[in-house]
Amino acid sequence: MQYKKLGNSDLNVSRICLGCMGFGNAATGQHSWTLDEEKSREIIKHAIELGINFFDTAIAYQNGTSEEYLGRAIKDFTKRDEVVIATKFLPRSEKEISDGVTGQKHIAAMLDKSLQHLGMDYVDLYIYHMWDYQTPIYDVLDGLNNAVKAGKVRYIGIANCYAWQLAKANALAEREGFAKFISVQNHYNLIYREDEREMADFCAEDNIAMTPYSALASGRLSRKPGETSKRMEEDSYAKFKYDATAEQDAQIINRVIELSEKYCVTMTEISLAWLLTKVDSPVAGATKFHHIDGAVKSLDVKLSPEDINYLEELYLPHKLSGVMAQNKPNANKNSQVWMKNAPKD
Repeated sequence: MQYKKLGNSDLNVSRICLGCMGFGNAATGQHSWTLDEEKSREIIKHAIELGINFFDTAIAYQNGTSEEYLGRAIKDFTKRDEVVIATKFLPRSEKEISDGVTGQKHIAAMLDKSLQHLGMDYVDLYIYHMWDYQTPIYDVLDGLNNAVKAGKVRYIGIANCYAWQLAKANALAEREGFAKFISVQNHYNLIYREDEREMADFCAEDNIAMTPYSALASGRLSRKPGETSKRMEEDSYAKFKYDATAEQDAQIINRVIELSEKYCVTMTEISLAWLLTKVDSPVAGATKFHHIDGAVKSLDVKLSPEDINYLEELYLPHKLSGVMAQNKPNANKNSQVWMKNAPKD
């Protein structure tokens, strides 16, 4: 395993982050393909044995049961201070907004619930899961800073955002003396590269870590045409992200197949080896041992500049998809709440 510091932090993380969206009680959540606790524990233990120390979950994953499964497994299989635990919080609900619950109170309540699920006193990285266009960013940053000051959070990250949002948020945090976002978790892989427009360069400039999700495009970058899985068949969200560009993406996937055969490795290893040349620690989900094995082996695959160009040259711009497409705001609404509640100079 390889390790590196995560952005502007002292967190020493494995270059593969185990994504835990595939763990949790399917009866209580939004996905039918997730693993029960016994099978989740086996995957987590195997990941630890391979040197993975970075785990990413969220309160939204299977109604918090992903956090519960991960927390109990960490307690049984390793020491708390030897792993880096990331979890995420959701925007305020409509009921919270109508009841006048502030962003600060919302974050405090969600964090305490996540810590209860995990059975932990703190998380290493607390991630703003998606931009809340109905809550002033000042309130979000103030709430997160309170969590850091209380010792419940070591660092904060953000997910599913635009580069301009991250830039303005960190500028406000610096002005107010708040904790700044040290990582960003956006949708990024070989067949969805829109973060290369602005986000990648901005993160490189400010040493903000990129830890993208959907690293294998929900299995599309790890399987040959015709090969499928329960998730690929049943995951409507993944279909929403990728079906519209399937014909276009297939040309790139065919090149992944070509290189995997050329180097006698799996498609997973080629796809992640490419992504590892771009980002710090991609989030790789796993529901079988070989998913983790392939992710870890990708660290040993060295692609030449010619290989990288061969994989990249057929890419065409994609429309916004995934969480950001679903969460896309009315621009005027966004401007109205952007700085509301911030102290005036």
